[in-house]
Amino acid sequence: MVAIKGVVIAGTSSGCGKTTVTLALMSALSRQGLSIAPFKVGPDFIDPGHHGRITGKISRNLDGWMLPKEYNLACFRKHGANADLAIVEGVMGLFDGYDGKTEAGSTAQMAKWTGLPVILVVNAKSMARSAAALVQGFEKFDKDLLFAGVIFNNIGSERHLVYLREALENNVDMPCLGGIIRDEEITIPERHLGLFTDNDHPLSDKNREKLADLIEKSIDVQYLLKILPDIPADSRVDKEDTETSEKCVKIGVARDNAFCFYYQDNLDMLQANGADLVFFSPINDRHLPGNLDGLYFGGGYPELFARDLSENANLAAQIREKSINGMPIYGECGGFMYLCSKIYAQDGNEYTMSGCFPFTTRMFTRLKALGYREITLSQDTIIGRAGKKIKGHEFHYSETDDLLMDINIENVYKAADRTGQDKTLKGYRINNTLGSYCHLHFGSSPDAAKIFVEVCRAYNDRKRIKIDETI
Repeated sequence: MVAIKGVVIAGTSSGCGKTTVTLALMSALSRQGLSIAPFKVGPDFIDPGHHGRITGKISRNLDGWMLPKEYNLACFRKHGANADLAIVEGVMGLFDGYDGKTEAGSTAQMAKWTGLPVILVVNAKSMARSAAALVQGFEKFDKDLLFAGVIFNNIGSERHLVYLREALENNVDMPCLGGIIRDEEITIPERHLGLFTDNDHPLSDKNREKLADLIEKSIDVQYLLKILPDIPADSRVDKEDTETSEKCVKIGVARDNAFCFYYQDNLDMLQANGADLVFFSPINDRHLPGNLDGLYFGGGYPELFARDLSENANLAAQIREKSINGMPIYGECGGFMYLCSKIYAQDGNEYTMSGCFPFTTRMFTRLKALGYREITLSQDTIIGRAGKKIKGHEFHYSETDDLLMDINIENVYKAADRTGQDKTLKGYRINNTLGSYCHLHFGSSPDAAKIFVEVCRAYNDRKRIKIDETI
């Protein structure tokens, strides 16, 4: 067991500036030559992409509802072990979880599990002495939580920061680490699923330098590093510990601007069970990679690239043919939309997709579904046996027009929300193609990756038998 330093960046609420503080701190410390292990609390795909761009390391998701405590700690210790500092970006407000009664699923829970101190980010716009009352409430709400200090965001001037420091004196124990003066230039544009992705709006070298400069003039970074305690990490945890000795199978993974939402752990678990992952672009590639045994379509923004996807009809036809021939194909959310026949986009036009499922998906301006989901498989599938439970998250602005249900399409999901209430979310299956709006985390059911690879291996064996029969 080795020891590293680490910190959780948490906010009083969503939109207070914790992502800006996180990216700025990562930029400054990386510029100083420190190795940063990035993490994100919650089922987020966008922030981790920006983390990775800055640190040069893959950002991992930690989640107190989808994943058990032991899994979260193993992930944190494994991927934090070889870094100088672990930085964990929180989700929503510090104490916000999946209900109002407990800390379950909250940033505070993850901070206590990992033993990390918390930097509290407060949006101090139009606040002075009242900020002290706010900080005092957060400090006293949970006595088991350790705070490294508070950073005030959106302050109007250095004089404003003086007022805020004065307000904290004799009222709050945690130190004021500093304040960030409003800078409208340092923003990341947003769209309907949140911030723009790293694929579409990568932080340039210039912007990373701006972020680093911003945090270094706003707080004493060296003082922060000095006060952070050492925490355990496990350098002995190794990828090879779980690798299979069985022959590899080739799984094509769609990855481009339209399909960029993947839990890295899902990909790692597929590889650990014997998958050779081959990445391709449904936007740009005219042909599937050769000799594939399965396909995986993650989420993203197919509706924004619907015209490009539709014009790449040759690749779409190949995918549909693979589905008809029984290749294991798994699609979730945006990937599922691409596996349907058409997308009715917000521009009022219909665009032809791959047609594995005979549905049209329609985009709306309002959110159609949001929340954690526990899936119980009602039948054996390509990701698990009947009765198996897998957890995930649903978040989309579209829905399917599935009134004319094909007799050969089955719903193999029984879905419930975090409270156990039934949800209308479905998991559609035709041939060996499985699609749903739910993003599943294989860490909630490790057999999911194993079974998907096994099904792909069986498909490979059937292919070989057919080839031998024709020789």
